[in-house]
Amino acid sequence: MSPTTWFVTGASSGLGRALAEHVLEQGHRVVATAPVVAPLAGWADRHPEQCLVLQLDVTEGRRCADAVREAEEWSGGIDVLVNNAGIDFVGALEEQQESDYRAVFEVNFFGAVTLTRAVLPAMRARRRGTIVNVSAMDGLASLPGNGFHSASKFALEGFTEALWQEVEPLGLHALLIEPGSFRTGIETRTRASGEPIGDYAVTAGAFRAIMHKVTPGMFPGDPARAAAVIFEEALSPAPRHRMILGSDAQRRIGVKLDQLREEYEAGKDVALSTDFPGSGEYAML
Repeated sequence: MSPTTWFVTGASSGLGRALAEHVLEQGHRVVATAPVVAPLAGWADRHPEQCLVLQLDVTEGRRCADAVREAEEWSGGIDVLVNNAGIDFVGALEEQQESDYRAVFEVNFFGAVTLTRAVLPAMRARRRGTIVNVSAMDGLASLPGNGFHSASKFALEGFTEALWQEVEPLGLHALLIEPGSFRTGIETRTRASGEPIGDYAVTAGAFRAIMHKVTPGMFPGDPARAAAVIFEEALSPAPRHRMILGSDAQRRIGVKLDQLREEYEAGKDVALSTDFPGSGEYAML
């Protein structure tokens, strides 16, 4: 396999760092980006032909465009974009501060949208390329106390579903990663937002309380193992559309799918009853 170029956001920690390191170990090129690049010090020196480190806040649209251009000029073309940058705040939907939940969407959703749109023109011109969007099990199954994070990932999932339908006829691919709880240090970076409201003590409040007690050992997922399977899937000739990673994600998403199927079947008659008589045969989809 000839070397490929990966553009990875949020590469200074967690899954992004593990993936960037794995790509380098396999002899491929990495454009490693993060808002603060100090944790990446020495990467470019150790891998002068393989690694370009760029400071990048994904909420800054002009900087995103500049970073993509720098990466293209350095490497000759981005083969895989990994939209991994993400943030989270916990708290009930009513509790959280507007500035916090808007920031979650700016990073988790709009940042990914901006970079995707920035890399697509060159990928379309070459008729090759893969966009890997890191969602979460929260992107399919929400929880009380983490609703805005889930909402941002739900949005990313909808965006990516449309994306793969639009780009696959052009020879491009889009892949959703839906990890569970991995030992990425996320417990040290996640903060509560807003003041607790007593009425939510047993729902969102319980989630807040858990976050104060979380330790890495409570997370089953191994970032290095996840990086290895993401690498292989992203470079396969026909990558799947979704990858669920982690036993907790497999279990929780499975429960959600069962619930959806049960409610879907139970509501079938009601759904059909709301059509104009005889109009079903003319439906667009």
